[in-house]
Amino acid sequence: MNAQAWFQLIVGVGAAVVGLFLLSRVLRALIIEVEDEHTAVVTRFGKLVATLDRPGLHVFPSKWLPWVQVTQVSRARDFRVFHHVHANDAKGTTVLADLWVELRVVDPVKALFAVEDWDRATLNLVVHAAMSALGARDFQQILDDRSDLGAQLQRDVSQETERWGVRVERAFIRNLALAPEVSRQVLGTVGARLERARAVVEELGRLDAAQLEADTAKRVAALVAEAKAQYPLAVGRAMERLGKSPKVLAAYNELYELAQVRGGRTVAFRGFDGKDLRAVDAAMVPDLSQAPTR
Repeated sequence: MNAQAWFQLIVGVGAAVVGLFLLSRVLRALIIEVEDEHTAVVTRFGKLVATLDRPGLHVFPSKWLPWVQVTQVSRARDFRVFHHVHANDAKGTTVLADLWVELRVVDPVKALFAVEDWDRATLNLVVHAAMSALGARDFQQILDDRSDLGAQLQRDVSQETERWGVRVERAFIRNLALAPEVSRQVLGTVGARLERARAVVEELGRLDAAQLEADTAKRVAALVAEAKAQYPLAVGRAMERLGKSPKVLAAYNELYELAQVRGGRTVAFRGFDGKDLRAVDAAMVPDLSQAPTR
């Protein structure tokens, strides 16, 4: 190929590229593309002209005009997270909460024209509703009723956002916390309560131990007294059986009397019949063997 042929080829390719570019610009100026779960809202001089919900390409000849504007509005489910929302509970304690809200646009026309900025308006509404809901309970009730509070928040917010074409499908209260200075105060209070509860438990333990010891001593004393009472009863029964044999009883009594005599310390006079000389009289007779001799 000579230089002229190459020149013609390059010019042809360039013209084709320019033609395709111009064609694409013309098509873009006349066609509106709608993605899945999106709505194209077409306005002319700020007034609504058409809404296109079906996904795909839509031919709109007047799109290229400068006073025609196309706004893409997503209808897909979305979420918003509001961090560190400050609220006071029923006792005035400052509570920090993270709010999670799931929502979707159900009416793109209302979302564009019923409110200036539905996203910012929703933020203000959610924060206000959360402060109102949290202010009706103390911190402990907020911790216990987070699910119910989320449902209440969703109901309160939905009543207002429905007018904006926005539906709040779910709301959660997450990451509840206290302000740092309040946390220190609460921890100090909890520590004091735990210390007092520990002292009460220890005192109750000491009282229970003392009561158990007293009950045990009482029971042991009763058992010991009962055991000691068995000895006289057993002796009585034995003496009653011995009484049936007078000779054995007399022998036992004599042995018992002799057992009471301590050798080397007691002088006993026994064997006197009491007719001529009693044992007492014998004890009073002087011992002549010890008398001095003249």
